[in-house]
Amino acid sequence: MKLYPLILGLGTGEVILIALIILLLFGAARIPALMKSMGKGVKSFKEGMKEVEKEINAPDEPAKPQQDSDKNQE
Repeated sequence: MKLYPLILGLGTGEVILIALIILLLFGAARIPALMKSMGKGVKSFKEGMKEVEKEINAPDEPAKPQQDSDKNQE
């Protein structure tokens, strides 16, 4: 029985290998900035999803009939 849950079907060894490759590519100094920008992107995505969800679930307002200016002048 594995102690760590599988992430997208990857085992512990694969996750560690991917983390090491990311560390080599970006360097230790740039990883916090990279994670911060990813976090901002995820937050923005979630806010957009909530906004769309509100629009979908909002009750439809009935369209107000438009009055012709000709009828009002009589």
